[in-house]
Amino acid sequence: MSLMLMAVCAQAQTPQQWRDSVKTLMEQIRLHPQNIDLRLKKAEANINLQQWDYAISEYGDVLRLDEKNLAALYFRAYCYTQQHHYDLAKVDYETFIMIDPLQLSAHLGLAHILQKLGRKADTIDQFNRCVQLFPDSASAYAARAAYETEQKLYDVALYDWDEAIRLQPKNVEYAVSKIDALLRQRRILDARLALDELVRKGTPRAALKEWYDRCR
Repeated sequence: MSLMLMAVCAQAQTPQQWRDSVKTLMEQIRLHPQNIDLRLKKAEANINLQQWDYAISEYGDVLRLDEKNLAALYFRAYCYTQQHHYDLAKVDYETFIMIDPLQLSAHLGLAHILQKLGRKADTIDQFNRCVQLFPDSASAYAARAAYETEQKLYDVALYDWDEAIRLQPKNVEYAVSKIDALLRQRRILDARLALDELVRKGTPRAALKEWYDRCR
């Protein structure tokens, strides 16, 4: 399975269609129990039905057949996260990274799990590692900036928002997040100027009303 890892499949299927898929795949797996692709497809259907335990079980079966299967590790960590089993998710992300250390999605997943566990020093270390390993990734800078903003580390957060914007200058969400950090520091004039720059570049002023209101 190729990585960058796919997001959980967003195909336009109804719950009933997913249930039908599970039923069909279960029969196929009964006939071909060693077929990893079938098991991954069934686990995907389980996820789309929010059947976390079934998906976790299926990914466990995949890993018994192929202990280094990255898709199973990544998405089992996702399922554990949905169930708030953060320690188990942490193990799967760490195992994934040991096998393939150059997947940003796994590094960010681990950082968010450490955040959920309340391990602040480890969390910032992991976000730092993301930026060090992926210096050209706007997502890495933005993820670190969001955490820094949450921790009220506004000066370093502004630096990271600027880096994310430099790498993805058309990303309005990053620009607005920077403005939010400015407002949290009560830098009203700087926030207002940043909003005006967004409007100059084409963002409708009406879409930024909430932020302009905060500048009053």
